Amino acid sequence: MNTKEKDLKYIMHTYGRYDVALKSGKGVTAFDEDGKRYIDVSSGIGVNSLGYCDDGWVKAITEQASAIQHMSNYFYSKQASDLAEKLCTLTGLAKVCFGNSGAEANECAIKIARKYSFDKYGAERNEIITLKNSFHGRTVTTLAATGQEVFHNFFFPFTKGFKYAEPNDLDDVKNNIDEKTCAIMLEVVQGEGGVNILDKDFVQSVAKICADNDILLIIDEVQTGVGRTGKLFAHEHYDVKPDLMTVAKGLGGGLPIGVCLCGEKLKDVMSPSTHGTTFGANPVVCAGANYVLDTIANEEFLNKVEEKGAFLEEKLLELEGVKSVHRLGLMVGIEIDGDAHDIAAKCIQNGLLIITAKNLLRMLPPLIITKDELCEAVNILEKTLKENEQ
Repeated sequence: MNTKEKDLKYIMHTYGRYDVALKSGKGVTAFDEDGKRYIDVSSGIGVNSLGYCDDGWVKAITEQASAIQHMSNYFYSKQASDLAEKLCTLTGLAKVCFGNSGAEANECAIKIARKYSFDKYGAERNEIITLKNSFHGRTVTTLAATGQEVFHNFFFPFTKGFKYAEPNDLDDVKNNIDEKTCAIMLEVVQGEGGVNILDKDFVQSVAKICADNDILLIIDEVQTGVGRTGKLFAHEHYDVKPDLMTVAKGLGGGLPIGVCLCGEKLKDVMSPSTHGTTFGANPVVCAGANYVLDTIANEEFLNKVEEKGAFLEEKLLELEGVKSVHRLGLMVGIEIDGDAHDIAAKCIQNGLLIITAKNLLRMLPPLIITKDELCEAVNILEKTLKENEQ
């Protein structure tokens, strides 16, 4: 049996896969098992922030794997401590908790918010407001936190304690706040929801409501973080500071990581046995994340992300069949004439690895992509859109 046949026989069908088996990659270019070349503007859904197999990243994880590949969290790890220091220094937050995914990081944030409120106000103050069209993960609790009805099925009973407000509607947020509210959780750009960029005034007003009422502000930066939007973290565009922030995807550069960061007033909320995960703070993963941060966390690199994003938007808007572009940095949603999922599949046939978000095409290219590579990607998309019209 080939790779596809084995997959269909032995792996649960929880993904609607495209008909490609990838074998190798370098930078922005991937190759399948037949040697066909692709330009990848999906980055493994925003994970491969430095592209495939960056030399420095490979060296960092290889050297760490050769020294010690895993240890229990009952022992101290230099790689984890170094990463925690960098994250706290760069964000101005106080402490971190390591996990393995965005969903895990969001679970941790939810637990911290509820425990803080439990300790200070009692068990009844436990509700969290999220936004409609949000996406926070696929565990039972983070599905409940996700503000999309389509995800609230099959797996009953879902975790209670969540309300959903309309994005950019401050009155609706206010109407959902009551004596039980302990936190408001949002993505400043709703990635899975269609690359919806929240209004700055709305985010700042929500932050003020939280600060005035000791309601915790949780910002989910799983997809928007680590340079994706042209700032190290997307909330920097909004001049707000979260009480809790979650990070994953691009931080690991290709290895699984999730981090929940908290501000000063929350740094001692959690104590031994209140949270944990076997593989959190894995030293190989942290070695890779340290390299990613050392590479991305500088003004020159981040300015280039925004410059390339603006260049890409300009090129996309020139294409016939592109109706609009939603963009912040290199986080891009493309509204097109036609079915986005069908167009994505045809793009892949033509050598462009692209994904979707709702009814949009979505680009989350490696942050190191060049303008020439962006032009190549746009040319393949243009060819595909023209073919689709015929």
